[in-house]
Amino acid sequence: MRLTFFFLSLYITGAVAVQGQNRLWYDEPAREWEEALPIGNGKMGAMIFGGDTVEEVQFNEETLWTGEPRNYNKKGAYRYLDTIRLLLEQGKQGEAEELAMNEFMGMKSETEDNGPWLERVAAERKKKDGAYTYDFDDASWSKIPVPSYEGWEEVGLEGVDGAAWFRTTFELTSEDLKSDWELDLNRVRQYDYTYVNGHLVGHEQGDGTKRLYTVPKETLREGTNVIAVQVINLAGKGGISGYKDTSIPIGLKNPAGKFISIVGEWKYWMQDSDAPKVGAFQASYQPFGSLKFRFPAGDTQEYERSLDLETGLAEVQYKRAGVQFTRTYFASYPDNMIGIRLTADKPGQISFGLAMETKHEKHRIWKVDEQTLAMTIHVKGGALEGTSFLTVKLDGGTIEEKDGQMHVQGANTADVYLTGATNYRDYKTLAPEYIAPAQAHHHQIKQKTFSKLLEAHQQDYSKLFSRFSIDLGGEAQCSVPTDERLRRFESAADPDLIALYIQFGRYLQIASAREGTHPANLQGIWNPWLEPSWGSKYTTNINLEMNYWATEMLNLPELHHSLFQMIRELSEAGTETAREYYDARGWVLHHNTDVWRGTAPINNSNHGIWPTGGAWLVTHLWEHYLFNQDPNIIAEYYDVIKGATLFFKDVLVKDEQTGWLVSTPSNSPEYGGLVKGPTMDHQIIRALFGVFSESAKLLGKDTALRDSIQTMLPQIAPNQIGQYGQLQEWMEDIDDPENKHRHVSHLWGLHPGNEINTDDAPELVEAAKQSLLMRGDDGTGWSLAWKINFWARLKDAQHTYTMIKMLLRPAGKAGGSYPNLFDAHPPFQIDGNFGGAAGIGEMLLQSHTSFVDILPALPEELSKGKVRGFKARGNFEIDLTWENHQLTKVSVLSRAGKPLKLRYNGQVVEIPTKKNKTYTFDTALNLLK
Repeated sequence: MRLTFFFLSLYITGAVAVQGQNRLWYDEPAREWEEALPIGNGKMGAMIFGGDTVEEVQFNEETLWTGEPRNYNKKGAYRYLDTIRLLLEQGKQGEAEELAMNEFMGMKSETEDNGPWLERVAAERKKKDGAYTYDFDDASWSKIPVPSYEGWEEVGLEGVDGAAWFRTTFELTSEDLKSDWELDLNRVRQYDYTYVNGHLVGHEQGDGTKRLYTVPKETLREGTNVIAVQVINLAGKGGISGYKDTSIPIGLKNPAGKFISIVGEWKYWMQDSDAPKVGAFQASYQPFGSLKFRFPAGDTQEYERSLDLETGLAEVQYKRAGVQFTRTYFASYPDNMIGIRLTADKPGQISFGLAMETKHEKHRIWKVDEQTLAMTIHVKGGALEGTSFLTVKLDGGTIEEKDGQMHVQGANTADVYLTGATNYRDYKTLAPEYIAPAQAHHHQIKQKTFSKLLEAHQQDYSKLFSRFSIDLGGEAQCSVPTDERLRRFESAADPDLIALYIQFGRYLQIASAREGTHPANLQGIWNPWLEPSWGSKYTTNINLEMNYWATEMLNLPELHHSLFQMIRELSEAGTETAREYYDARGWVLHHNTDVWRGTAPINNSNHGIWPTGGAWLVTHLWEHYLFNQDPNIIAEYYDVIKGATLFFKDVLVKDEQTGWLVSTPSNSPEYGGLVKGPTMDHQIIRALFGVFSESAKLLGKDTALRDSIQTMLPQIAPNQIGQYGQLQEWMEDIDDPENKHRHVSHLWGLHPGNEINTDDAPELVEAAKQSLLMRGDDGTGWSLAWKINFWARLKDAQHTYTMIKMLLRPAGKAGGSYPNLFDAHPPFQIDGNFGGAAGIGEMLLQSHTSFVDILPALPEELSKGKVRGFKARGNFEIDLTWENHQLTKVSVLSRAGKPLKLRYNGQVVEIPTKKNKTYTFDTALNLLK
């Protein structure tokens, strides 16, 4: 067994050495989650911290969410539709939003009466010796960092809602007592009762309300003063949030300008965590648990942790006392398991403790057999539970279970197998008997050798990853740790980091969603928080779609199918939403959905009523067809395409002022409030109608409906150029040149749409460019990624490169990348990774018009390169090479035998092709063979 793995290790190490350009590596363990390395198989994902003494492997299972199957739709909401439209027509946006908020939003989950509970926690404020008083004895209280902008969840109170008390002190001199002071806590989530020296100085509620309280001088003391704050958090993130910009401290200020910071360790007491239920519009993705390894302490040398994109393996290596230790990690799609192997180059050196942990309060850990532990967790306030099984197999040494932990001593190697499952069956039903099949699956897995499991993983993984390769030069930078490369990138060229980033995007897509799984959510498949930002769900006004922009181009078409299955389910759920909200045929999806496939408007009427999410998703079906030329996908989903089209056939209304057909009510995500006729809607609807017309023609169906849709198409409100030369975001010319909002939604027709292009609409291209210049370059991570695609489509090479540099800057207050190359909104959102990979691709190859454009936006910094396995629409597979900024060779494999129209540097060649034949051209596009 050891001999077999010795040769396997040589193979793996050799692969790293040869393919070092596709490798993230670091010379120290991860200190934070955003530094850990991701592995995944579409169903399970894990983050590898790589500790040398304490190692954490935080893991997820794709179907563990809050909530339960339920109806998200408000019955008869369509009765208010005409009134909302009329109010918008009359310019009464505020009234329209108020009516829509009351009558046109989705239904929340169960909400309990919080009155009795609020009275109970208020009792502490009425006690003579309560926690608010100056002399209260808080010596036994725990400590917590204050403020915590992302909630107390990120500093130790995960999954906790309820009432908590916070106390701290500050010092004043006799001179300080001559004036009142102002206490600035900025934001508190959600209610606060704030006391100074036992006197109530302020009480507010609401996350967005600024806490700025006057502290009368009469309440203050020379020497020590006490601040006590009762924070009541009923749902979501809790605590004293302070300022998002952490350089701005919370504290006290007097009229003379003296400032006393109160940032630091406060004492706290959780008074009551049994808060009543608060309804939520949609569910949140949940972490499952963690494996915690504890190794004997010692002096670590030659430490390295890495993620090899060629093999899909993470690895940790280091030396202690002359012994070389290696840990190898992978997530297998064929066997649906996570595997870890621990080895040393000397026998009998593997010793560790291993525990299963979870943040879910309700859980149970038990011993299955001498090698196996199990953990069952229950999601708070929801219907879902999950069970994971953990087996440790040894070569040599001993293993003992004690107090719910595994203890290994003196092994030659140790193999760790982890599986997990939940009682989620589909978006409508649960699977109450899930544990037995989950245990049977684990039993089947643990009968296999690690080598067999690893071999199956690598064969499966490499089949996908190896289709595409990219070399942009600069491989010498591979000797520098990845986090250091990221820090240097803004000031020093590193073309290989760009190549690494696009391949990392492909790796993440393979790891986060596969055929038969759910599609990648806002964080792919990785999430450590019980209260993740935006629920880590599916935001469909760009983020979900952006996750799949690179899929076809970068030669991973199978990975689109998990999204297609979700579209199918959304079309089913969205049929009732279309009926109840619009009295319309077909189906509709608004700006968010979750594992239970909610399709109704959520959050707030000023941005949640946006009916074109389903229409946008339908364009992905057509893109898949264009890239692969297989009509079966259109035949399979034709009813979905038709349903989305019927909805807008029914819902578009004639604008009285212009005579155009418009979408109303809606919004331009996520800016400007509830309106009629946002530009983005009309671009998407035109694309949808085009997809339907071509699909119906392809299949020979619905001639009459196709004709009526073709009649409607030119009546839809067109793109308009405004007073600043910009593409208008709305029907009215009201764009603000100073607006720097992260969304640039009205440029959808430039990318991912194609109606705004340099061949057919040069005047709109210039207007789109002006809109981009007005909006500015900066933005959140996904916004930067979208702008990379925009500037590539505008064929502005250097501006495209500028945006890539901004995306690949260290994460800070604005978007960028974390040390592990995860995209920073901030916080982490995976859409920027996928959108950035797509944008790099668009820089080198475009096929959204009638041409296949070679190197359309090649920046000066990428003077040479070689790419193999690009996909272009028409089912062409393209390899290209360039030197000194000049194309040297391009080869085109025609998979479908379609006509080819190739363009480079103003030269065009147009030829018929034969199926599965390769055509090679030189720099002047002369056909070589």
